[in-house]
Amino acid sequence: MSNLTKETLLKRVFSDPKNYPYGFSRSGDFSIAESKALNEYGCLIAALVDGQIAPSDDEDRAYIAAATGQQEPGNVAARAWVKYQKRINRPKTGSIYGTRKATDTSRSDDDMLADVEDGLDIELDDE
Repeated sequence: MSNLTKETLLKRVFSDPKNYPYGFSRSGDFSIAESKALNEYGCLIAALVDGQIAPSDDEDRAYIAAATGQQEPGNVAARAWVKYQKRINRPKTGSIYGTRKATDTSRSDDDMLADVEDGLDIELDDE
């Protein structure tokens, strides 16, 4: 594994094919400036937050503070990183249809038909 430095991380393009398979700019979640900042600074901020490299200047410490919520993001890259983290860590929405399967295999067709017939009060006219 190569040595990670700030310069090598800034040369890498950050991408997230799992959550943004078509890129940040095509997702509609980020502005053009935010998507460019994520592509350029994302690897650096991810390495700083994960502890893979130590912060070397005040800008790096500001990225860490913004990512951990200790201070407001000061530049476009920090704002984009906080927005990115909120988007990928948001809770998944539930289904309006519930979690049960459409058919209940533990009951027989006769039992289900009996429940339906008990609830129906239909009179048929014999003409």
